Amino acid sequence: MDRPIKPYNEVKAMLGTASPAWEKLTGHIRFYYEMDEIWAEGKATHKNRNNLYFKRGGKSFTILAIRERYFIVAVVYGKDEREKFEQHRKEFSEVVQKEYDAAETLHDGKWLSFDVYDDTLVIDIIKMLSIKRNPNRKVLPESMDKCGHLDIGLSHGDITDLIFS
Repeated sequence: MDRPIKPYNEVKAMLGTASPAWEKLTGHIRFYYEMDEIWAEGKATHKNRNNLYFKRGGKSFTILAIRERYFIVAVVYGKDEREKFEQHRKEFSEVVQKEYDAAETLHDGKWLSFDVYDDTLVIDIIKMLSIKRNPNRKVLPESMDKCGHLDIGLSHGDITDLIFS
């Protein structure tokens, strides 16, 4: 069931040490992409199942599923994205390459999911999302302070260097 997005202090309490990674990833998405955000909570018997969906035009971009002290990032790659990933696979960590190779290709694409406990995979996930969709928000360095969603802990230059290097 769709609900208002939980306040960040509640999300941070659920995530614990994974909260800096959440901040960087959600901050990056909110800053570089214009997306609809949908907060969905699981059944009452699954109280720790809180999911944040990022969508654009009815198409899913990514899903962030909060669990106790970590979160799961789900990315679905269609045929074009798989080809792009294969061209750049050496730029990704061994963890990402292994997950990609192990994921089954279904009729709707290759479903990849990553358990995020800290920020070690954040850069790889940002690169994966940029393969899925190019940033669609015009970003000017002076607008960084006006993002309004949350401080992601990285400067505009840092993020640009991470993505396009």
